[in-house]
Amino acid sequence: MNDAAVSGPAGASARQPLSRWTLFAFALPAAPVAAMGLPLAVHLPPFYAGTMGLGLTLVGTIFMFARLWDMITDPVLGIVSDKYETRWGRRRHWLVISLPIMVLSVAMVFMPQENADGVYLIFWLFVLYAGWTLLTISHMSWGAELTPDYHERTRVQGAREVALILGMVFVLALPVLIELTEPENLATARVASMGWFVLILLPISVGIAVWFVPERKAPRPQHVPMKQAIGALVQSKPLQNVLAADLISGVSGGLVASMFLFLAEDALKLEQYSSLMLLGYFLSGVLFVPLMLWISNRLGKHKTVAWSALFNAVTVPLILIVPEGDPVFAMAVWVLFGVNMAAGPFLFRSIMADVADHDTVQTGQQRTGLFYSMLTMTNKIGIAVAIFGGYAMLDMIGFVPRGENSDDVIWLLKMVYVWPVVGISIIVAVILWFYPIDEEKQRENRAILEQRNLEAAATAIATRAGHPADPQSSGVPAD
Repeated sequence: MNDAAVSGPAGASARQPLSRWTLFAFALPAAPVAAMGLPLAVHLPPFYAGTMGLGLTLVGTIFMFARLWDMITDPVLGIVSDKYETRWGRRRHWLVISLPIMVLSVAMVFMPQENADGVYLIFWLFVLYAGWTLLTISHMSWGAELTPDYHERTRVQGAREVALILGMVFVLALPVLIELTEPENLATARVASMGWFVLILLPISVGIAVWFVPERKAPRPQHVPMKQAIGALVQSKPLQNVLAADLISGVSGGLVASMFLFLAEDALKLEQYSSLMLLGYFLSGVLFVPLMLWISNRLGKHKTVAWSALFNAVTVPLILIVPEGDPVFAMAVWVLFGVNMAAGPFLFRSIMADVADHDTVQTGQQRTGLFYSMLTMTNKIGIAVAIFGGYAMLDMIGFVPRGENSDDVIWLLKMVYVWPVVGISIIVAVILWFYPIDEEKQRENRAILEQRNLEAAATAIATRAGHPADPQSSGVPAD
């Protein structure tokens, strides 16, 4: 990583497509991030509630408060990511700084001491989420700044989404392999193998990204006071649309992720096939990312996410007709879910890059890191509410993980799993259908910003020559 790396291929031309190698190297850190995030939502809550003996309600509460901790760390780290620039650029050094925090906390959370209690869990989750926030906000903000082009941003986030899904696929393959070895404690061995996967891959992937991918030169950001940063949420209608949709999408995703093993193993009696179900789901997601990119290029990002949400609302109730102990039928249903799973996450991130440009046009400030911190914060809050609320509801209906449950309790488990997701998906579709920034509006915003940059450059040249320039104002369109 050197001074020259701040410019180069990624910044050579605003319209020049990024090479496949650049996309691959940039996206690579998303794989271990996803390999860590999936177990945090799917495997670790049941592991600590059951195997470690902490109980459903306590674990749900701990994971909720750990996620709510991000309400403090996300905006703070987002502002820090925007503000402090080094000779290597604005984003890459933060990925490097996050590494030791991540490595230590992953080891402690995924390979806990035998006597680990609630205090142990919540402390190390707090540390883990702080490191995770710093890494993901910096990585997503860097991706938004690699290119200013409307469709090329979708391609960047699509590459990151492929890496995310592949990370999930690989980490899901580990439990399948671990089960073949018949370890003494299967749950502990599965979680530990996932932790080792992250510990090995994360430093390698971050190293490749920061060394080989340059940052595109961007105007030096101005300091954003905390009061003004919070005001961004109140002032920006597009930002409110995206954050509202992402928040309730997080609730939906958190419910299905945190209760998946209970549904698969206790309700559908799939036993050892549960890991294969998720594997099929994410492999389907990888295969259909190009289709989602194609649809997005024709319908626009926000309309694609809206249709994706409606697809989700229609297909999720198929869970109710999956017979017990039928892995073939269940696999077909989850592969169908996978067709749609990649659309929302990467398109939300691509849309947020356009929101940040719109904000820059309106305010004259560049706050990409702040806006992405809000995006990660709302999703985490949604997941936190889902884990707490979902586990509390399971306790209320009398559900016992890996225990004896009546037909009525199993039926209620399915109801809790399916119908909130259907309702949330419909609301997301309605919110995003009326989202105001389409491709035409984004190109208009980029033209204004590029004109401002040209005027700023001309003013700087004239000032150095001793003849201050008086460029015309480019104007600020109404929101």
